[in-house]
Amino acid sequence: MSIRTNSAAFMAQAMNADNPHRETFHRFFECWICEQNSYLEELVSVANNHNPTENDDAVLIPLIERVVRHYEQYYQAKSNWEKRDAISMFSPTWRSKLEDAFLWIGGWRPTLAIHLLYSKSGIQLEAKIGDLIRGLKTGDLGDLSPKQMNRIDELQKKIIHQERVLSEKYAKEQEAVADRSMVELSNVVSEMIRTEDGEIDSENEEKVDSMLNSKKDNLEELLHMADDLRLETLKTIIEILTPIQSVYFLIAAAELHLRLHEWGKKKDDNGTENGSATGTHNHGSGLHAHDVRV
Repeated sequence: MSIRTNSAAFMAQAMNADNPHRETFHRFFECWICEQNSYLEELVSVANNHNPTENDDAVLIPLIERVVRHYEQYYQAKSNWEKRDAISMFSPTWRSKLEDAFLWIGGWRPTLAIHLLYSKSGIQLEAKIGDLIRGLKTGDLGDLSPKQMNRIDELQKKIIHQERVLSEKYAKEQEAVADRSMVELSNVVSEMIRTEDGEIDSENEEKVDSMLNSKKDNLEELLHMADDLRLETLKTIIEILTPIQSVYFLIAAAELHLRLHEWGKKKDDNGTENGSATGTHNHGSGLHAHDVRV
């Protein structure tokens, strides 16, 4: 049984059971993130055993493809769930308050992937600057070619533009909460509540449902567009990088995601701002900084 089976099978069962509760996606996410830990261990292992003088693409490429499919699985499950409960994706219970603070339209901002790539590239460049000065190829993210840098720069410009378009659409949806129709309906319903019986008639109940459903549909469409951009950004970066560079990038992405999730959960469990704790809440793989030489 592959490590992708658990979360995929769980979500398929949940969809068939027609269970709309957000707790279902929460459980799927926890299952998916455990699988991400397993993939991280695989990625670290192949990176640590990589020999720059040997061509091991036959090992690297299938692993990269499996990891990308794992991200695709997440976004497909999320897309299916948004059809049932799109609103919950804007306030996900499966993420910590720390993660919530950095969310953009229900997920990570696509340009974050570009910043992650540059940060990891700078770290690896500094670590092996001596080899590069001597003209030795390191093969990692510190050894990006001018052509790769140009493509990454073009991608960043494109993603920034697309982010701006989606941000403007999101702003319009937020502003629409106070449009004329919403204000009129809120006034009508408020007047009805102030009457002696305080009951709202079926006609206005239907109007409320119709209006809220319309706004929910708009938010769902916006979520789909944002998630498509997130996945497209990830895939394009992988396309630009060499296989071993892709491995290093995927390691950095998984580590950042898992550690932010872990740190945020600890803070939530502790109920303090400074995160001082007597216990632990470990959603990690058990990997520590001294275990990873990447």
